[in-house]
This record gives sequence, C-alpha cells and structure tokens, in this order.
Amino acid sequence: MIFAAKPKPGDKVAVVSPSGGLPELFPAPYELGLQRLRALGIEPVEYPTTRRLATTPAERAADLHAAWADPSIRAVFASIGGDDQITVLKHLDPEVFRADPKPFFGYSDNTNLLNFLYSLGIPAFHGGSVMAQLGRGGALHPDTEKSLLAALFSSGPFELTPASGWTDRDSDWTDPRTFESSPALFPATDWQWSGPLTPVSGRLWGGCLEILDWQLAVGRWMLPVDEYSGVLFLETSEELPTAAQVHRILRNFGERGLLQRFQAVLWARPKGWSLDQPVADEVATAYTQDQYATARATVAEYNPDAVFVSGLDIGHTDPQLILPYGGQADLDPAAGRITVTY
Repeated sequence: MIFAAKPKPGDKVAVVSPSGGLPELFPAPYELGLQRLRALGIEPVEYPTTRRLATTPAERAADLHAAWADPSIRAVFASIGGDDQITVLKHLDPEVFRADPKPFFGYSDNTNLLNFLYSLGIPAFHGGSVMAQLGRGGALHPDTEKSLLAALFSSGPFELTPASGWTDRDSDWTDPRTFESSPALFPATDWQWSGPLTPVSGRLWGGCLEILDWQLAVGRWMLPVDEYSGVLFLETSEELPTAAQVHRILRNFGERGLLQRFQAVLWARPKGWSLDQPVADEVATAYTQDQYATARATVAEYNPDAVFVSGLDIGHTDPQLILPYGGQADLDPAAGRITVTY
C-alpha cells in the first residue's frame, strides 16, 4: 500500500461530489461543513461539479482528476454520497491517482472510489463527509471529531470505543432549526462479540454492503479473491435493506469465496429509521437486532472461525468513527478492544 502524507494546517483540500452535487439542493449543511474545515485550519477548494446536481459521470471524473493532479491539494473530501458513483469509475485514469496519492475521505456510495483506490494499492479513509459529519447540527459529535482529527492530521494507533451516545434519526436539512442544536442521542450501547477469543490483526477492507454488492456484480475493480485478507468491515445504508437482502448479499460473498478470506468481520450499527421510513423505536430496535443476527449467522455459515463484532459506529449513524481503508486493525476479543492505525 502507498500511504500518503497527511495534510498540515494551512494546506488546501479538495471538496468533490463524485456521486452528484447535492450541495445545490441542500446548501446549509454543506456551507456549515466548509466552515468547519476552515476552523480546522485547512482551506477547502471546490470544483465545477461540486455544487451542481445535473452533471455527467465524465464531468465528475474530470474533477477527481483535477483534484489529484493539483500538487497544492493535500487531501480530498466527498461532499456526500449518492447512488451512481459506479458509473464514474470507468472514466478514471489510475495513473493520475498513483502519481500523487493523497488521503480521501468518504463513505456510502463513495465505497466505489475507496475500493477503486484500494485496487491501486492506495489506502484512504472510510467516513467523514462534508455534509453529514462536518455539517452536523449544533456541533460535531465529540467521538466523530476526535476520530476525524486523528485520521486527518496524525499517524499511529487509535483505539475505537463504543459511542458515548448515538442516534440513527435523520435531520431535515431544509429546516434551519436543524442546525441550531445537536441532535438528541440514545444511551450508549456496548459492542457484541462472537467467535474465538484469539487476537486478530490485518488490513481493513469493506464499506457499504449494497455498494460492494454492485462492485462484485461489475467486477472490474475487484482484485482476485485470494488477494483479500485481514478484517472485513460492513455497514448498511439509509435505504434500510431487509434482513433477507443482507443475507443474500452476504451469501453471494460467501459463494464467491470472499467471506472466507477474512479473520474478523466488523458490523456497523445500522440505521433503523429514516425520514423516508419513520418507524416506532421498538420497530427500529427489532430491525437492528434482526440485521445483527442475520449477518452473524451468515458469516458463521461460511467462516465459522471468524471473530464477529457488531454495533460499531462506523456507518450511517451518528457518531461516525473513521476507519483507515487499507490500513491496519488489531482486535483483542478477550479484552473487547479494537485499535486501528491511521
């Protein structure tokens, strides 16, 4: 893996929209996210498609090329996710990214770009979008802020811990009151461990389950199965896939031989509620537990010796801990500890 140098205070960072220019539709969280980047001492640089909804995959690819080709840009942030970034990848020139590797932050549909970079031997960071995490109402969740700052500016080990408080409730980005205070949080919950108590160390790979399903279907940016190993991490989106859908996707991973390649699986706390699918608290809780049980059972069917940990805040819920995509993770099941290396 070609590890990129970290940005320093005063450096410029690119803000791109490889899945589509949602900042045009929701300017408030986007502007707040830019403001918080500047408060960190780095200067965001926008591109022609960053704030435009109606753009082509080729135009968005051109912005990515421009961001990576500019030597003054020392990191790249996705504004938000979406659902068609996979159409951008065929327009990308791998040599542009290899010529000047730099940290990239994104998740959800940005799993496409994370996996593309991984296939080139370039690690990146899963999480930390401008609109969702940096543009959070009130203030960044302190757990997110601590993780993001460590990933962005420092190197070395960082211990992940269960969230001090969390939520899966979306805020209405069209309501100005959303940004006046931090969202209400549910009480902290512990991770759930299963499998052997043997320590596990290895490289992190994974991302949004639904996007990886698309990647496997296309296959163009996937490495041979026997080149994957280490720690698999997976999370589901705000589209709230059913337990049956989760089982089928994981079953496909297993039939491909992919699940068997990893010594451990980290499963993110899923969203059980969205603005499009609001449900009662008990329904959201049942959905979450059903997803955990389904994922745990399907992984065990194909890889019974894998350590399985669920309930991590590494997905679409708040807070969000940043994972080094292609970086090191160390699990100590007996102590219930997970450490990543930024």
